[in-house]
Amino acid sequence: MLNPNQPITRGLTRGVTRRAVGLLTAAGLMATIAIGANAQTLDSPLHIVVGYAPGGATDRVARIVGEKLGAKLGVPVIVDNKPGAGGRLAAQQVKLTPAHQNVLMLANPAVMVVAPLVFKDNNYDAERDFVPVSHVNAYDFALAVSPTLPVRELPHLLAWMRANPQQANVGVPATGSLPHFFGLMVGEKARVQTQVIGYRGSAPLLNDLIGGQVPIAVDTEDVVIPQHNAGKLRILALSGEKRSPFAPNIPTFKEAGLDLAATGWNTFFAPATMPKDKVERLAATIRDVMQDPDTQRKFKDSGMTPVVSSQAQTIAMLKAYKTQWAPVVQKSGYQP
Repeated sequence: MLNPNQPITRGLTRGVTRRAVGLLTAAGLMATIAIGANAQTLDSPLHIVVGYAPGGATDRVARIVGEKLGAKLGVPVIVDNKPGAGGRLAAQQVKLTPAHQNVLMLANPAVMVVAPLVFKDNNYDAERDFVPVSHVNAYDFALAVSPTLPVRELPHLLAWMRANPQQANVGVPATGSLPHFFGLMVGEKARVQTQVIGYRGSAPLLNDLIGGQVPIAVDTEDVVIPQHNAGKLRILALSGEKRSPFAPNIPTFKEAGLDLAATGWNTFFAPATMPKDKVERLAATIRDVMQDPDTQRKFKDSGMTPVVSSQAQTIAMLKAYKTQWAPVVQKSGYQP
């Protein structure tokens, strides 16, 4: 028999407790969803700064990635082309980005490895002023010869260069570019004296190579392979560790008898002012974009090899790359 003076609290307590737990669980779930949403979205448009004019390889990479990145982040992604000083002007501007702005820079080794070594008034420190975010593509260098040159294999070319040192000029799309230093690497490895001639871009270089005004050229594979396939010039070797998927019939330098391998890349960098959690969020999202089959197809259709990389892998790649290239650049004595 119930005591009329005893408050009835047990059932109410259980009911209230169950409701309270339910409310807390729901609140926790909503908080988790909100955190997850914030991890994938930004509060304003993201700008991708490219230090070259529209239409080039770096610009194409920025636009392929940017299209997918915007959909995943939930904000517009704008590609800003800021050409000038071989990409250094863009780096100088991005370095000054305030912490609240959403800005990434897509850059190559010429901007982030070579320029800091050769320009005394560079106005940016590649390691102090930027944070690596994600490595997104790699490319080989191609050594090509004019159709007027009577050589068809790399050993024959090296023999011809030793026999004709006054004519053994190697054209590159720009002085101070990665093809420039790779040409020097080839000469040093083969113990051949090379005279590097810098052009104002790939178009005039290829015109002179095809016409026989320069006998040898080094440029990136996406530029040279179409001309090789058209029969306008001959590629004797490509610089990758393995054969390029875009030219499986062309040997690597190692296969052709010269123990040499090197690649170029495009990598996203954030200004050092960007908060760490935002950098990590962008790195993870770009990695997701690069895993997308449609993204990979677009890269390959453009003659470029896509790379899926974490931020830690990107940092390790850059460290190894600098170890390989810094001695080459410094030994060359190159002065802009």
